[in-house]
Amino acid sequence: MNGDQGLFVPLILGILEGLTEFLPVSSTGHLLLAGHFFGLHQPATFIVLIQLGAILAVISVYFVKLGQLIGAALRGDRQAWHFALAVVITCLPAVVAGVLFREYIQGVIYETPVVICISLLVGGFVLLAVDRMKLAPRYTEIYSYPWHLALIIGLFQMLSLIPGVSRSGSTVIGAMLFGADKRSAAEYTFFVALPIMAGAFGYDLYKSRNLIDMSLGLNIAIGFAASFVVGALVVRYLLDFVSRHGFAPFAWWRIIVGGGGLIALWLMR
Repeated sequence: MNGDQGLFVPLILGILEGLTEFLPVSSTGHLLLAGHFFGLHQPATFIVLIQLGAILAVISVYFVKLGQLIGAALRGDRQAWHFALAVVITCLPAVVAGVLFREYIQGVIYETPVVICISLLVGGFVLLAVDRMKLAPRYTEIYSYPWHLALIIGLFQMLSLIPGVSRSGSTVIGAMLFGADKRSAAEYTFFVALPIMAGAFGYDLYKSRNLIDMSLGLNIAIGFAASFVVGALVVRYLLDFVSRHGFAPFAWWRIIVGGGGLIALWLMR
């Protein structure tokens, strides 16, 4: 692989990460399938570490709101502390499961494209069904999500450790099925992403510290920058898109990619 190709691959994967991280379509699933079908390969560590760009994208868009929440919490505001604890409750199940099963997930499931395609396909049909349900939302403001809803969402998020399921998709489905409206369910994914992705970044960086050389470090930097720029655009416009169109477009995209991937795998046997 020449130098131009070497920089091209992390750039494309960074754009793909930023584009799909906050959509209910599974960024990890897309990155792994891009490697399997198109030869856009990078180590599993790269896939986790470029998520830092997406983390900073959320912070850049929600900088003022995050500052207000932190300020309110420091002043002892009960709603701010309620929301902070709800986010922690949501994150805990996936964090514990991620630490326990990291080696198996990255060593086995990451290398099993048929599982990824099935997860995309099945998740697409589930998301489409939930989007079409005539649900009566009880919670339209993320700051007032009750703690039992936060825990339910966290349990749903454990499924997202399987590439193809989608962290944001599992969050949205869990939230909507148990009383949240579409817009707030989508917004909640941004805030829950911060501690989960930051934790995954730090843990994987520590575990892989001896594997990162100058070449991989440069690739990670390029992927990070691309995911930050594209991710910021997605975060800025996603809520309005969901308010107008719901989640059906993302469900159909999952079905197309998952179904197409299964057909391609069958043809490649």
